[in-house]
Amino acid sequence: MPSRLPLPLLLPLAFQTMFDSDRWSEIWQTLSRNKLRSTLTAFGVGWGIFMLILMLGAGNGLANGVNRAFSGWASNSCFIWTQVTSIPYAGFPRGRGFNFNNSDVEAIRQRVPGVDALAPRLQLGGWNGSNNVVYGGKTGAFNVNGDLPDIMRIQGTGITGGRFINEKDVFDNRKVCVIGQRVVDVLYKVDEDPLGTFIRINGVYFKVVGTHKTKATAEMDENQDATIYVPFSTFQRAFNAMNEVHWFAITAKPGVKAGDLEKDIKKLMAERHRVHPDDEMAFGSFNVEEMFDMTNNLFLAITGLGWFVGILTLISGVVGVSNIMLVIVRERTQEIGIRRSLGATPGNITMQILLEALTLTFIAGYIGLVSGVFLLEGISAMGIDSDFFAQPEVDLTVAVVALVVLVVCGLFAGLVPARRALSIRAVEALRSGT
Repeated sequence: MPSRLPLPLLLPLAFQTMFDSDRWSEIWQTLSRNKLRSTLTAFGVGWGIFMLILMLGAGNGLANGVNRAFSGWASNSCFIWTQVTSIPYAGFPRGRGFNFNNSDVEAIRQRVPGVDALAPRLQLGGWNGSNNVVYGGKTGAFNVNGDLPDIMRIQGTGITGGRFINEKDVFDNRKVCVIGQRVVDVLYKVDEDPLGTFIRINGVYFKVVGTHKTKATAEMDENQDATIYVPFSTFQRAFNAMNEVHWFAITAKPGVKAGDLEKDIKKLMAERHRVHPDDEMAFGSFNVEEMFDMTNNLFLAITGLGWFVGILTLISGVVGVSNIMLVIVRERTQEIGIRRSLGATPGNITMQILLEALTLTFIAGYIGLVSGVFLLEGISAMGIDSDFFAQPEVDLTVAVVALVVLVVCGLFAGLVPARRALSIRAVEALRSGT
């Protein structure tokens, strides 16, 4: 008879053992014989699973927070604006300021094939410039942007009342506007409907046709609720910005990287505005796709770190289980010898040791798993979140994988003690008890 059985041959025996109440009673008596030792050993396994669930849940919370922070923004978008040249070129000195113009819009559409949505933008007073806006007897300082309807495909804001700017507004140079929630809060009474009212921006009256509120919570969107949108063409006429474009918001077509699009547009604009091809200071840009890729890579790294730390902690606990099972086998040397002398097969002995190790590992790990999930649920229920952390959680797949890891670890924890038990000869075991 072989001294040990291959693991696949133990599966039918394991299935039969699962329904043997005497076997489970014996397992419970063995593990409860020294409660303190079993509890301390189980703590290592439970702590490993607990840390794994906690770190994975925290990583998901970070991912949820960042995704919420940039909700609504097109992930394949970039923004380009003009700055000041740093290299003399074509007879122009360094330090020259310039703006994009209306003809650049058509040039980009014709010569940069990877462009999907293109939204030229104007800002009254420059980046984050505040302008006096008056309604009734109230005055506030807000951002005023001249935009096309395509900006809604790029920027993370949602209409809460009325409508956004449309093509007819742009074509007819209509003096209409869409105001942010902050504007509503400052200029209007609590129950007052702003739709259909007129506000005055730098002496020019605009009819309010819609209200908006940002979907995101990131720093890049912190002033969106204090922004007023007017039609691009109307802005140029009303605020003396004819043939000016302050910056472009662009999205790439499927399969095109926003970074490549950004380079192509900068190259084209440098050519059209006589800027040195190597002048990196002449244009400013912000690549949303690049930022999304960085955050996604960060999430992958955090998830990998969670699995790494959790599994290492679990392995240390499993080693403890294996050591304790070796001690138990040594204590039961005479018992094992008697069983062997009475005809117990190697499969029966092996299965007994494996089930004891698996039971201890599974119970400890399950408690750690449930404790980790309950802690994450408690954090979510308490509303402990921020702009970049929200609703820490683990999905069903992670829980299933963790349970599978538990079972595998339990089996490995019992293999060495099981082999040790099979190496005990019946005669020597009986002599050890005399």
